[in-house]
Amino acid sequence: MTKISRRRLLAGAVALAVTPAAKAADPLKEIRIDWATYNPVSMVLKQKGLLEKEFAKDGITVTWVQSAGSNKALEFLNAGSIDFGSTAGSAALVAKINGNPIKSIYVYSRPEWTALVTGKDSKIAGVADLKGKRVAVTRGTDPHIFLVRALLGAGLTEKDITPVLLQHADGKTALIRGDVDAWAGLDPMMAQAEVEEGAKLFYRKADANTWGILNVREQFLKDHPDAARRVLAVYEEARKYSLANYDELKKTFIAVTKLPEAVVDKQLKERTELTHSRIGAPQRESILAAGLALQQAGVVDAKVDVKATLDALIDDQVPLPTN
Repeated sequence: MTKISRRRLLAGAVALAVTPAAKAADPLKEIRIDWATYNPVSMVLKQKGLLEKEFAKDGITVTWVQSAGSNKALEFLNAGSIDFGSTAGSAALVAKINGNPIKSIYVYSRPEWTALVTGKDSKIAGVADLKGKRVAVTRGTDPHIFLVRALLGAGLTEKDITPVLLQHADGKTALIRGDVDAWAGLDPMMAQAEVEEGAKLFYRKADANTWGILNVREQFLKDHPDAARRVLAVYEEARKYSLANYDELKKTFIAVTKLPEAVVDKQLKERTELTHSRIGAPQRESILAAGLALQQAGVVDAKVDVKATLDALIDDQVPLPTN
């Protein structure tokens, strides 16, 4: 019996050694990455074909997917249909709390991309005026979190308004048509409504806009750490190029969005800062403040350790170029 047990034990050990979990990751053949109009660097990256050039020698293809909002990027990441996705930091944190297996590894912008918006003839002048009103919002995004925090500051909750759940572009359309009283806006649609339709940004708070963050699937980072490092290096090249060549950045933005110069300048010149890349204390503090505010508002369960989840979300060990 002892001999049989030992044989079985040995057989079990051999079987464990050759299970798929113990095998090395399959060679990388494709990198799937998003681009978004709220992430100008991604559009330059795509337009210049920088990732394609970086990985061509390895026979690795690059597939681009448009994200219409942080919520969509996070859905794609959670489903495994993209490997890298651009979101707001606060949105990534909420997704992590809800079990999305992602890591935040890079800062692509410091934006003021959201505010609370109403029509040019509206009598709404402050957050308190939203009580009983219909507000267009995209759940799982920085504008949604911005709205919740603004309501909290005015002593209100989402129960005091009627949220109308729409993707960002549809929210803008609903506001202009008068189907809703206000909208938790997002650039460039917000800038377009402001410039072309006279929409009013009646509540702004730049510090409550959380950073533009690039996320990666945990499994991709684990299986292909060198590829993740190379993606960040190319992202950094595109960010620096965008910062140094505003006219080219604007030209690319206009070519993709078909928006007029005045709208693009409002987003890129007035409300987008591209001077950051590493995730550090300012980003952590901003995202943590948003998470704690959401917990106070009852959006995040009181039992959740927000700081521990943030620590699990951020991976600042993927190296960036030093020059």
